[in-house]
Amino acid sequence: MEIGLTQNSKKDQGGTAYNLGDFKILVVEDSPFIANLLGSCLMEMGVGSVIKAGNVRDAKDKILSNNAVASGQNIDMIILDWLMPDGTGGDVLKWIRNHKNTSIKFIPVVVCSAYTSTELVYESRDLGANEVMVKPVSAEKITQRMLHIIDHPRPYVQAPDFVGPDRRRRTLPFDGEDRRKNKPEVISES
Repeated sequence: MEIGLTQNSKKDQGGTAYNLGDFKILVVEDSPFIANLLGSCLMEMGVGSVIKAGNVRDAKDKILSNNAVASGQNIDMIILDWLMPDGTGGDVLKWIRNHKNTSIKFIPVVVCSAYTSTELVYESRDLGANEVMVKPVSAEKITQRMLHIIDHPRPYVQAPDFVGPDRRRRTLPFDGEDRRKNKPEVISES
């Protein structure tokens, strides 16, 4: 996959062009080296703005200041490290998905971690992550995950124990008796 095409544009393997010049991505990473590497990859892809946060508190502050209703400068996507000095990516993810402000609640989140146990992947998914990437990451993998989120947006589901993108990757017909007392509520940002 070709990485550097033209200023602020990106093409997928099918030739679809994307203008990423208006995209604002928050990179939450406690390692300055990794944060700069991710930021450089994103800027090379044509992303218009990359914001960096080095810990949980800083991430929440930057999300709040950029996604204030009046700002119009909303963060479009978050790349989130898992282990940080003052908490975990799970803490940030839980805070995002349970936020009352819908411009925060529905931000796509990609968890990016060197810790790749099955439990971490399931926990990330269950807390509402859109995607999970394993470090070290390549520019190609970052591009693939970003474009997958853009090309295949999933509906957001709000249930008593879960808020986030629908965890199902495919829809299978239900074979059995429907015992639900209430119809499931599917919500989206629109």
